[in-house]
Amino acid sequence: MTGPVVECVPNFSEGSDPRRIEAIVAAMRVDGVHLLDWAMDTDHNRSVVTIAGEPAAVVESAVRGAGKAAELIDLTRQQGAYPRIGAADVIPFVPVSGIKLEQCVLLARQAGLEIWRRLGIPVYFYEAAASRPDRANLEDVRRGQFEELREAARKDAARRPDVGGPGLHPTAGACAVGARKFLVTYNIFLDSTDVAIARAIAREIRTAALGLKGVKALGLTAHGRAQLSMNITDFHATPVSEVYKAVSKLAARHKTAPVEGEVIGLIPDAACERESEWMRQLIEFDPAAKILENRLASPLAWPDKG
Repeated sequence: MTGPVVECVPNFSEGSDPRRIEAIVAAMRVDGVHLLDWAMDTDHNRSVVTIAGEPAAVVESAVRGAGKAAELIDLTRQQGAYPRIGAADVIPFVPVSGIKLEQCVLLARQAGLEIWRRLGIPVYFYEAAASRPDRANLEDVRRGQFEELREAARKDAARRPDVGGPGLHPTAGACAVGARKFLVTYNIFLDSTDVAIARAIAREIRTAALGLKGVKALGLTAHGRAQLSMNITDFHATPVSEVYKAVSKLAARHKTAPVEGEVIGLIPDAACERESEWMRQLIEFDPAAKILENRLASPLAWPDKG
């Protein structure tokens, strides 16, 4: 790719119907945009799509994806283990090359305005694009999920969207649109079926006492096993190996251990630690498909719109 390259990683609140996700991905096809990855998670009922390309084209692609998601996903009927406020739940813009985070903030604001103008879906800005300090953390924006937020947004001015509203879209909810640096979405499966253990470890991981800067964790059940679902937002400050080591120590206190791991979406080459235990435990990790730089050089074919 030549010129500035921006990545966008929309998360959609659908992980059980491949036809819907394929239709959403197909709708995102825009000249100048490359499809790098898309993955469905039936347990979380969530899908993650990764695209990259010329900035204006990537904005257009993300808006189109949000529009198709609004057509196909009804949050009043959707359930899943993962917190969500929208059919197109989060849309982050990430600088790859020839572009700075500050410019991605402008792209996020542009995308948010277009999502409201074209689709009537209100938008919250988060991370670097946040217009208020209390919305920098995505967890604060999504507090209470769609069910609570649709009531709170109408009654509490502090919870109203940044663009649009005051109420949410009746079936598509709201979009959280942001700008951020690369993050690693890393899940660990424990040798246990007790989700309470995963939740206890997640709470401990989130405490400042452990010194794990930029690590967000949830305890969930996936494939019948206890799972830690984590976002590592600064892998330079906190390498994935440090996260794995901390989880292993905490798991041992609960008489369990990490047995498998998975990376959701793509991972930058700089975050890979090839001789580490956490990478040896990864399920079906194909460097050609999962490392960002490799996929940029060889993007996927877009699905047929049908």
